[in-house]
Amino acid sequence: MATHSTTNDAPAVTRSGSRLGVPALAVELRHAIMRASRRVRQERSVDDVTPGQYSVLAGLDVHGPLTPREIAAHEKVQPPSMTRTITALEELGLVSRTDHPTDGRQVLVALTPEGSTVVRETRKRRDAWLAKRLAELSPDERDTLARAAEILQRMAES
Repeated sequence: MATHSTTNDAPAVTRSGSRLGVPALAVELRHAIMRASRRVRQERSVDDVTPGQYSVLAGLDVHGPLTPREIAAHEKVQPPSMTRTITALEELGLVSRTDHPTDGRQVLVALTPEGSTVVRETRKRRDAWLAKRLAELSPDERDTLARAAEILQRMAES
């Protein structure tokens, strides 16, 4: 009678038949995610905006106007660093600062229409690049990636 491993450290079998233990799979997956992420981030609509600046723009698009301290917390950087980033984005005309409606000591940072356009166009370019690459894969490979995306989302939320 065959026995099946019920432990969480059973090796994963790659398409080529290689067997990867959990630590080796973690390394391979981390490398693949990082390379894919870097490649997708290369697709942007404005060359003047750094990846860190784009992250601020995308965050403002999702969350709406925020204080510099709130943006720094979201981006996991120190407030002085965020102040420099916000100033650069303001000089590019991508964000604006307004007085906080209830706290006169603070300001709110919001996307300008130009900033919204940069976010929208960058997302469109990134999605198009990825869709083109997905279209080049077999249906089985796309199914595998769809399942992997669900798993990665679940892992990221844990």
